[in-house]
Amino acid sequence: MHTDIWTCPEAANYLPGTDLTGYKVEAQDGGIGTVDKHSAEAGACYVVVDTGPWIFGKQVLLPAGVIASVDTEREVVHVSRTKEEIKNAPEYVPDEHDRDGGRRMQFADYYLAFFR
Repeated sequence: MHTDIWTCPEAANYLPGTDLTGYKVEAQDGGIGTVDKHSAEAGACYVVVDTGPWIFGKQVLLPAGVIASVDTEREVVHVSRTKEEIKNAPEYVPDEHDRDGGRRMQFADYYLAFFR
């Protein structure tokens, strides 16, 4: 089981250096939006997904550990969470998150609950 929430699983076939910004994001039960921001920083990898009108424009941060696969040809990121799980995730607030690295723990706590 993959338990490092901030590292993309090897099985996801993510190629380091690939910018995922603009890729479509597919949950286990359908599309949820597009990657608005991507961080590949060692030990702090994540994507910020703009859900658009799906849940009223909410942005959510998905730690790299929930990425199931990356299809660079079709530009799609598949994640190992359902739409409902993502909808219930804490909202990503750029000014707060980008200014306070400790705020990442809120996202880690939410997603790590699924690994237990």
